Amino acid sequence: MSVPLLEARELLLRVGTRTLVQEMDFRLNAGEVWCLLGPNGSGKSTFLHTAVGLRQAQGGTLHLAGRALADWPADAAARQRAFLPQAFHDAFSASVLESVMLGRHPYLSRWQWEGEEEREFARYALRSVDLAGFEQRDVLTLSGGERQRVALAALFAQDAPLLLLDEPVSHLDLHHQVMVLEHLVMLARDHAKGVIFTVHDLDLAARFASHALLLSPQATVLHGPIREVMTEAALQAAFGHRVTRVEAAGRTLYVPA
Repeated sequence: MSVPLLEARELLLRVGTRTLVQEMDFRLNAGEVWCLLGPNGSGKSTFLHTAVGLRQAQGGTLHLAGRALADWPADAAARQRAFLPQAFHDAFSASVLESVMLGRHPYLSRWQWEGEEEREFARYALRSVDLAGFEQRDVLTLSGGERQRVALAALFAQDAPLLLLDEPVSHLDLHHQVMVLEHLVMLARDHAKGVIFTVHDLDLAARFASHALLLSPQATVLHGPIREVMTEAALQAAFGHRVTRVEAAGRTLYVPA
């Protein structure tokens, strides 16, 4: 069996006195696309921040490509996993191309400048998010959705085996939501990437993810193939609202009561 890209063993996550995740065992393998589901405050962002080493778990361990997360040097970890946060803040003016090339910095030495290879990675990533021709635009002049696509392009340019994305389509219009999620599926299928992303749209989760990780306010966790996790009963227990699963036009849809 291949080594999982990300593995949690008896993971315990707390915020203050609240337990969000308790004794979670979880494996994410190459070629899989996981959606991370749950109501506000259930621990989705906390889990992702812990998985990339931005906060400490209160118990258990996390392993990145078979090695304890804490044992990875920062530069090597950045070549193994890439992270897209929910929010971006640009304090200084920079071109779109320069911003995307930041994703290539884990592959450069301390004093090495970006070259044509880095620029080509960045241009390809911009095409993948429908921003070809934006290379010289200032990021401070972009709309929220355009800025989010720049951040996605930087993540794609990083070319890491494991991609962790916190609400990657939250500011995007319908066309670009589908484009980005289709690109993530392609990366997993054709390039053996592993993907985990948070999303609030249950229909998008069901359409694009192969697996689901469902968190609840009771600190319970369900995970596995998408149709086994996204049942009406499990979603109602997690979200506190009745949901009906409907098959229509070849798609699985979730309709709130």
